[in-house]
Amino acid sequence: MKTANTFLLHIGALLLTGCAVINPPPPPASNGLSDLMERPAERALFEGIRAYDDGQYPQAEIALRRALGMGLASGRDKANAHKLLAFITCTSQRMAQCEAEFRAARSADPAFSLNRSESGHPLWGPVYRKVMM
Repeated sequence: MKTANTFLLHIGALLLTGCAVINPPPPPASNGLSDLMERPAERALFEGIRAYDDGQYPQAEIALRRALGMGLASGRDKANAHKLLAFITCTSQRMAQCEAEFRAARSADPAFSLNRSESGHPLWGPVYRKVMM
């Protein structure tokens, strides 16, 4: 009888715990594009990338420098801004600035590197290899 009562108590306890309400964990903080666009530096980076992609290099340079001046939060974003500035300055024959931008990109993100097609570019590829080696 004693074991039967103990058994029933265990079953009852299991049933009660099955009815307990378990609150799900809160959703993670969102880092979506709309959240990033609320931050002025990231918005300026986006504008700079868009202008660069559209071939509007003077506007891209202004926006990218503004983004860096406003304090981009991510090292990768800083490195990307410096990379595009290196491309712009190399193509406009400002080689000392180009070198400085590649150094700043590496400083912002120690894992920074150009992909194969970027590093093979005839204008900035040699500058990149000189700075990064």
